[in-house]
Amino acid sequence: VPCSAILSSYLLGERLNLLGKLGCMLSLVGSTVMVIHAPEDEEVTTLDEMTSKLKEPGFLAYAAILLALCFLLIFCLAPRYGQSNILVYLTICSVIGAFSVSSVKGLGIAIKGFFAGQPVLQHPLTWILVITLVASITTQINYLNKSLDIFNTSLVFPIYYVLFTTIVITTSIILFKEWVAMTVIDIIGTVCGFLTIILGVFLLHAFKDLQVSLENLPQVLQNEQEVPVTRDDKNILIEVDNSSIAPEDKPKVFKLHC
Repeated sequence: VPCSAILSSYLLGERLNLLGKLGCMLSLVGSTVMVIHAPEDEEVTTLDEMTSKLKEPGFLAYAAILLALCFLLIFCLAPRYGQSNILVYLTICSVIGAFSVSSVKGLGIAIKGFFAGQPVLQHPLTWILVITLVASITTQINYLNKSLDIFNTSLVFPIYYVLFTTIVITTSIILFKEWVAMTVIDIIGTVCGFLTIILGVFLLHAFKDLQVSLENLPQVLQNEQEVPVTRDDKNILIEVDNSSIAPEDKPKVFKLHC
């Protein structure tokens, strides 16, 4: 998040104000907290163990929901709202990222087994993971480039980071059950780190059009304090009309309730 925002500011000429820089720092702090309290990977050393993990009913239902959501976004929502809503393309990339992360995890196990002399090339899961990885990465690159062509780079990568991290954490919980052995402190630390990242991304996105810097910050605060209170014409007319009448000469109005 900080690298993409800062580089887009210097290389592409996109504006990054003081709140955007603060958002980048909060994203960095939140990422550090998440790394410190991150769960440890469950020990999966063979492709047979990986296959048993992928065949669990919970993960199969989760994968089916992600595929249905992905098809809905690609074929229904992307043609209509992809050009105007930044979340459409980035949600597609993030949902597909769940399959790419799982494929990378399985291929890492296959590569270790290959150098250990195991017959991983004869295992069907190896080729399934390769095909899934190629298809998911191709789809991610395609829609990420579409998003970068339309929207601001300093907004695309932070939002994509938050969505992708959310999907990856959820996938790890369901597939590898990494949070089972975590302590309460680590769970709170991970959640707080992730919320800090979201806060940083919000600052980067919500106030991107404000001209705020260290030089004009006192002037901006002073202008906000001196904003006049606007009143509608009704109150002004009432004040003008009442100013010409002395307090003792004002007519008295009585209300009768029947």
